[in-house]
Amino acid sequence: MPRSDWGDWLVREIEESSPDGVAVWYLGCNGFVLKAADGTTLFIDPYLGTGDPPRTVRMIPVPFDPEDVGEADALLVTHEHTDHVHGESQAPILQNTGATMYAPEDSLDVVRTQEAWHEAWDLTEEQFVDVYEDEVHNIGSFTVNVEPANDPDASHPVSYVIEHEAGTFFHGGDARPGEFAPIGEDYDIDLGVLAFGTVGTIPDKETGEPQRTKWYSDETQIIESANDLRLDRLLPSHWDMWKGLTADPKNLHHHAASFEYPRRLELVEIGDRVDL
Repeated sequence: MPRSDWGDWLVREIEESSPDGVAVWYLGCNGFVLKAADGTTLFIDPYLGTGDPPRTVRMIPVPFDPEDVGEADALLVTHEHTDHVHGESQAPILQNTGATMYAPEDSLDVVRTQEAWHEAWDLTEEQFVDVYEDEVHNIGSFTVNVEPANDPDASHPVSYVIEHEAGTFFHGGDARPGEFAPIGEDYDIDLGVLAFGTVGTIPDKETGEPQRTKWYSDETQIIESANDLRLDRLLPSHWDMWKGLTADPKNLHHHAASFEYPRRLELVEIGDRVDL
């Protein structure tokens, strides 16, 4: 596991902060931290690995070492891919803080079987909760609603609608349009995260041969999803991560201009904070 490029300043900033409502930090890739005024802290899909070079090569800093995290109440996982459920990134957080991981069954199969986290770290089975669509979990001052997601590359993806008296946050994982319209009808979402990518050439996982690859939503799809969700603010994620598949979120201003939603684009870089 590589060491952080940034030391521990980001986790110390998060732990020492006292938001009035809910503060949100972007960890790069599709990782986020939410912290509420009462101190409740949620990690979502934190990934601190470097990929699997030369196929997937991380293009951004590793923002912290997981061993440095001292405060977390829960860790939410959207699906089973390595950059969303990853033992070396996440198990130390659970071990050091006693936090609970909430994840769909295929993600927890990685934990229990493929990577056997319980053998490498001091964790209890009570720290892992299988989640299913239409469930509600109360975590401190947050209400976490588990919703469907359309991610054709994943076996069991979910999305999360996280409600707080300060506002409502949505995390769609790597999903594309297809499941979002009912969510937009059921919730008034203030800030929504959607994965944004492009088309590039990367080595095939089996043969190593260069292959034209499209991951995540393109410009048209991400704005379609934002309209289905009726987002006040859209925060594009994941565009910064993989060599050959990075994208420019500033281009979304032109795609969003002709549509009712999102009302505003929230463009951030790794380590940035926004408030709900």
